[in-house]
Amino acid sequence: MTAAAEVTHARVLKIALPIVLSNATVPILGAVDTAVVGQMGAAAPIGAVGIGAIILSAVYWIFGFLRMGTTGLAAQAHGAGDGAEVAALLTRVLMIGGAAGLAMIVLQWAIFAGAFALAPASAEVEALARDYMGIRVWSAPAAIALYGVTGWLIALERTRAVLAIQLWMNGVNIVLDLWFVLGLGWGVSGVAFATFLAEWSGLALGLWFCRAALAAPAARAWAMVFDRVRLMRMASVNGDILIRSVLLQAIFVSFLFLGAGLGDVQLAANQVLLQFLNITAYALDGFAFAAEALVGQAAGAGARVRFRRGAVLASVWGAGSSLGMALAFALAGGAIIDTMTTADPVRAAARDYLPWMVAAPLVGVAAWMLDGIFIGATRTRDMRNMMAVSAAIYAGAAALLLPAYGNHGLWAALLISFVARGATLGLRYPALERSVGAD
Repeated sequence: MTAAAEVTHARVLKIALPIVLSNATVPILGAVDTAVVGQMGAAAPIGAVGIGAIILSAVYWIFGFLRMGTTGLAAQAHGAGDGAEVAALLTRVLMIGGAAGLAMIVLQWAIFAGAFALAPASAEVEALARDYMGIRVWSAPAAIALYGVTGWLIALERTRAVLAIQLWMNGVNIVLDLWFVLGLGWGVSGVAFATFLAEWSGLALGLWFCRAALAAPAARAWAMVFDRVRLMRMASVNGDILIRSVLLQAIFVSFLFLGAGLGDVQLAANQVLLQFLNITAYALDGFAFAAEALVGQAAGAGARVRFRRGAVLASVWGAGSSLGMALAFALAGGAIIDTMTTADPVRAAARDYLPWMVAAPLVGVAAWMLDGIFIGATRTRDMRNMMAVSAAIYAGAAALLLPAYGNHGLWAALLISFVARGATLGLRYPALERSVGAD
């Protein structure tokens, strides 16, 4: 589909639904990893795979800006009809991903040592986790480069390819998990080797989907690939997104730490309820990604009417999804909680705070959708600045409400941060739309 094609509800859904389905497969892999090592009959392997995966995911998360920044930049180049820049950008992100992954391999000892200094584990768990991470880290170039490939494919509305990559990686990982661990008895190392092979094969499949662009002369036009102006713009966009993401992560980490101070039951209940937020994010990401692609292409083309239509239609579907999730949480929230924990005190506490989960999709949808709109337009400085304001509002709300209302106050502060993100970006939207040339 060309960038100038009419923006319709069908086009929004064609972009969004494969992402929603792709996200739905993510928890399955973690469950299979846990179940497979659980068959070994000991606690240490489960803990080792869990903590090893968390450490590597946390480091990979730092490079999440590559996905978002690539989508905005590639969508604008595609919308402007600059096929050469679309191809050159793909080469850039692959080189950045590869370099970042190689840096992780070289610095692995320091990364692992720092991680265990912050989160110490028993000697047995740490030894097994180091074995796990020592294998998986060799696929870091593939895992990080895939962020850029995914962002590039989303920009060109090729989300079915994104779904195919995710399904392939999960399928390979699950089959190899079963073979290496249960069939060959490789234990924790088998889980690591399965993920290592899945990530490299996932990148190979992603490159196959991008083969036409990689075959274009512009993909190897090194003067264009290393153009200083384009590299500086890319660095600026990605730097802003990184700062924004660190601030967002700081909100959630502080939420967990503050919740831990309220007791084990409250902490466990909060952990259960955060899964509702994950479900919300998985669902809304599809429509936010649609907004990234559509408004990015329109911004690149200088098509203000198409820009507004892309933003509105994607947001309408996002709002409808948030309403559906709020209703589902209200009707089935108790049953969902019961599937996540068998501890009666935790179940009771989680039910007390369930109304906050019903409200979360409704008050958070504006933040999710506007993030997508601003990423597509590469107005990342506004995202960075408004996130800083929202983080400050969250800190103030938590300081005021937590002592007075306990865990209810903490949840209120978190939802207030969602409202602040949506409101502050909403105030910047009119200027954003005015900056796009008229049709």
